[in-house]
Amino acid sequence: MYRKIIHLDLDAFFCAVEEIKNPELVGQPFAVGGRPDQRGVVASCSYTARKFGVRSAMPTARAIRLCPSLKIVSSNHKTYSQVSRKVMEQLFSVTDLVEQISIDEAFLDVTHLQESGGVLARQLQSAIQTELNLPCSLGVASNKLVAKIATDFGKFNAHTSGPPNAIHIVPPGHEARFLAPLPVSSLWGVGPKMSEKLAGLGIHTIGDLALWSEPNLIQNFGKYGHHLALQAKGIDDQPVTTFHPIKSISNETTFSRDISDREKLRETLKWLSNKVSERLRKEQLVGSTIKLKLRFADFTTLTRQATLDHPTDLEAVIFSLVDHLFVSVWQHGQPVRLLGVGISKLRKPVGQLTLWESIAQSKDKSAKEQRLQASVKQIHARFGNQMLKWNKSDKQE
Repeated sequence: MYRKIIHLDLDAFFCAVEEIKNPELVGQPFAVGGRPDQRGVVASCSYTARKFGVRSAMPTARAIRLCPSLKIVSSNHKTYSQVSRKVMEQLFSVTDLVEQISIDEAFLDVTHLQESGGVLARQLQSAIQTELNLPCSLGVASNKLVAKIATDFGKFNAHTSGPPNAIHIVPPGHEARFLAPLPVSSLWGVGPKMSEKLAGLGIHTIGDLALWSEPNLIQNFGKYGHHLALQAKGIDDQPVTTFHPIKSISNETTFSRDISDREKLRETLKWLSNKVSERLRKEQLVGSTIKLKLRFADFTTLTRQATLDHPTDLEAVIFSLVDHLFVSVWQHGQPVRLLGVGISKLRKPVGQLTLWESIAQSKDKSAKEQRLQASVKQIHARFGNQMLKWNKSDKQE
């Protein structure tokens, strides 16, 4: 029995929301993103702007050079999230088997429904347009891989001046035939480097890839060769997953101008550590591997990480460790473009309150300090006596 999987992608979602808020933007070249004088990046751009070569993830300054009349609209992620929830409500009105993979993208498993995937896709597209005034494109196939590629294929071949509003259906049994002429970069996990390696073997299309035997692919690409062999034939048994555990939490910031002052960088690390700590507490998680991301003025990017013996959600512990990692790679006066702090190896607290919860719930100030000192000893034992020091202004009350 074939599955019926629908992939939905909202067309230029951020821009579509902004056009609802301000109808004067309709038909105009505009982009949602940061200001060019603050190293802003295009988060989304209108279809009119795309005619000038403007694309998502492009520096705003470059986008304006390509399209001098480009209007820049500041992002409003709170509004985008609210609208996204309304879209997901539409999807859940069709089936409970919905996997949201981003703010503007989702999979639905409608195998159990009597209607065909194509009929359901057209009904969804009409409902989202009518109820929310949002354009969207959909792909329908027997699995997630092909449904996603079908959406991209439909959008690319829409040839409209505005949103594609495309629907492309791949009938069961036609997966390999549909994929064959497409570039290998259409497959999941095949980025520029992998595409280059495949091209070196004379593999340019998915059809080229399908001609290779699985043993030969494994010989060239290890375990990933097995995955490539399946994808090339349009085989994908991944279920539509309604829940994804959080694997990591991170926050980063790009400076409007390069920063070389140690104290300003340290303040930023503290702020980022605080944001990560707040998110850990909100999700009721603790983590043990703490990561620093550092990008210099020449765009060289480094990552460093260290793992604690015991997981934490405490801001001071996170900051102390990333500060140590930062000093180990940063040279005095070296200009920094971006800083990031993250934590992984997450889990729920087991058997007892987290350190932060213990401190927060303790009414005895001396007990709080004892718990903090216990944390200090843990860090000292793991990373040395200079790793963590407490001043009165640093103590968590």
